[in-house]
Amino acid sequence: MSIARQILQKAVETDASDVHLKADAPPFFRVRGVLLESGLPKLSGDDLKRTVQDILPAHLKNKPEPDLEMDFSHYEEGVGRFRVNVFMSRHIPTLAFRYVKTRIPTIEELHLPSILESLALKDSGIIMLCGATSSGKSTTLAALLDCVNRHQRCRIITVEDPLEYIFTDMQSVITQREVGLDTPSFHSALKHVLRQDPDVIMIGEMRDSLSLSVALSAAETGHLVLSTLHVNTAAQSVHRILDFFPNSERDQVRMTLAGNLAAVLCQRLVPAKQGGVMAAVEIMINTPTVRKLISENKLDVLQAAIETGTEDGMQTFNQALLKMIKSGIVTEKNGLACSPSPEQLKMNLQGIFLDEGRRILGG
Repeated sequence: MSIARQILQKAVETDASDVHLKADAPPFFRVRGVLLESGLPKLSGDDLKRTVQDILPAHLKNKPEPDLEMDFSHYEEGVGRFRVNVFMSRHIPTLAFRYVKTRIPTIEELHLPSILESLALKDSGIIMLCGATSSGKSTTLAALLDCVNRHQRCRIITVEDPLEYIFTDMQSVITQREVGLDTPSFHSALKHVLRQDPDVIMIGEMRDSLSLSVALSAAETGHLVLSTLHVNTAAQSVHRILDFFPNSERDQVRMTLAGNLAAVLCQRLVPAKQGGVMAAVEIMINTPTVRKLISENKLDVLQAAIETGTEDGMQTFNQALLKMIKSGIVTEKNGLACSPSPEQLKMNLQGIFLDEGRRILGG
């Protein structure tokens, strides 16, 4: 049995979400958010080099100059699928595995706000999913696509690096493309995607102005686009999108975005009382108020619009955390630790609401 198979098999049996391998140390597993020793023997540098060669895809193995950082997916027969990151530490490979469960969880099973289902079933627009690394974006994105697949007859094309969840056609016809295996680059795949008759396009990550330009063009022509972005709040997402473009183009991009954004979802994982983690989701929907603020470049007021937009299905992180604490899903301590403004959340828990959002919008 290979080293990788032995470790990954035990990781799945232990219900680990992540596996970490480094030289001169035993494998470590992350189980329900806690990093634990696996009980397996220490690994040498040679063990890690052999492991990389065993699992590295051909398109990366055959490169004349090997990359010092690599992302790819690995399927271990009879064990499962993993997202893998390989990087160098003191000239020796270090590996991080993320276990990708075969079954795609539904929006309801993830305890996500029910409005996400109606957003996923929109005919067109851009839905941006934001959050830090390891905040569960890939799982939520898969749940949104699963919702489309269950309820709508349409053609879905994904461009991913690496491929994570594997979809089976239900109501929809799904084509999944992995960078490096099915297409040489994101740029190449996105250049041609609109010629492939998609109804829904999933772009694994917004990386540059080309990704955004394709997304905006697709949304303008009646397609639904889902993607991810690395920012910490929904309101910051608009700033981040504009930062991809030179100053001379930002006004036009901002106006196009105002007309074609569907929603921005931003999430953080909070330790749950019953074990594991739950996603607290901030939701910004492109209501007439949000659209007007974006088009008029009043981006600093977007947070206030989210705070006062609860009737439209919007919520801030604190509003999400308040619900989770009051319903007993998470403890007050963990909710406060994950809050972007814990003092305000403390006041909310005591029944004190300053209604700053309405004051800001009114001013």
